[in-house]
Amino acid sequence: MADCFVKNSSAAIDVYAVAKGGEYPVRLTSAQLGWLEATGFSGGLGEVALLPDDGKIAAVLVGWGTEDARARGRFHLAAAVAKLPAGDYRIASGIPKDEMETEALGWLLSNYRFSKYRDAGAVKARLITPDDVDARRIEVLAEGDALARDLINTPASDMGPEALEAAFRDLGKQHGAEVFVTTGDALLEQNFPMIHAVGRASDQAPRLLDMRWGDADAKTVTLVGKGVCFDTGGLNIKPGASMGLMKKDMGGSANVMGLAHMIMSLGLNVRLRVLVPVVENSISAGAFRPQDILTSRKGLTVEVNNTDAEGRLVLADALALADEETPELLFCLATLTGAARVALGPDLPPFFTDGDDLAAEISEAAGRVADPLWRLPFWQPYEENIEPGIADLDNAPSGGMAGAITAALFLRRFVENTNNFVHLDIYGWVPAAKPARSKGGACQSVRALLSVIENRVG
Repeated sequence: MADCFVKNSSAAIDVYAVAKGGEYPVRLTSAQLGWLEATGFSGGLGEVALLPDDGKIAAVLVGWGTEDARARGRFHLAAAVAKLPAGDYRIASGIPKDEMETEALGWLLSNYRFSKYRDAGAVKARLITPDDVDARRIEVLAEGDALARDLINTPASDMGPEALEAAFRDLGKQHGAEVFVTTGDALLEQNFPMIHAVGRASDQAPRLLDMRWGDADAKTVTLVGKGVCFDTGGLNIKPGASMGLMKKDMGGSANVMGLAHMIMSLGLNVRLRVLVPVVENSISAGAFRPQDILTSRKGLTVEVNNTDAEGRLVLADALALADEETPELLFCLATLTGAARVALGPDLPPFFTDGDDLAAEISEAAGRVADPLWRLPFWQPYEENIEPGIADLDNAPSGGMAGAITAALFLRRFVENTNNFVHLDIYGWVPAAKPARSKGGACQSVRALLSVIENRVG
């Protein structure tokens, strides 16, 4: 998507954003005014009018809608990009200066193509880099976004544990990072028993991916991402309708890899660590079972009451490892619970943290960079729900209520030493195309977290 930006072009067509019912920002000929009337252009959000002039496009008017309409969405300029013919364009007026970076990013994101299995078409509408916008930064954000989406969109036949490890190694090699991988029975030897238990039924061995980058003296930022490459549900097998999107169950790992790419490409002054427990939750004679009791890396025992609540098990071992180092910031991203989607829908991931100041910073960043998040609580009274009596913890409390919160509480038990811990329960998928977000894999929360990292330690 980097080729969506161009520095200059003598043939660039000017684009003017026009509010609904507002005045036109450029003098129009009577023929052009007639054309707008004939085509019904009103300045509604997402409308596009190509102004003709002697057989050519003289300029483009893009509907900027009303303030209320804009409040209901994001990346408003991107809604017009798909309607533009091939060519180079320049934003002439109508976009507020403080929104220009977001709108320019939306232009790039709208040109994302997943072309692994078919020709998805070339980029058509290129944008002249707007003034006062850091083009390289926006390109890096778009690259990280595309990386996450590509990984999620690739089916498990081509994105199993081995392929995800290869993509992880490629990312490390690209940025000169150190990569360590613990695979198969070595997980037991290195004390990652729950990662091993969840992934041992697959014909591709479970593994823990570990990447380190940056100055050893810098403040440590650790990213943990759920890497369940496909989730059958295990012996508590999912029905077909629920299994249909399970190639996206590694969306947490894809998103932390996208975020890691941004951090390393921008050269932030951090000691970055990325931990991804990678498994396929399969069914075979070796599969872990309901009522099994697993002993975690931390020593806490876990009663398995549903093998389809496997993500928190593999994350628990990875979080315990991360916590041993006491990073300045610890972010955990996972496509963890359907309860989060029931509560907030696919477009608004919840996040959990005990730090009120950190929570406020995340919420502010989410709004500012158009990467929405909503805080949910680590609700203490529900702690008893994750304590089954026969073991320290229950991976799937009965009752079916507050599932996103009880999952978050479960993960928090494995983080005792790190003050700034944030768990994000992302969906990782766009069910219907929206401006700058095609249907399919989604990069969620990453730009908001990048902003927090930059402000805190970068």
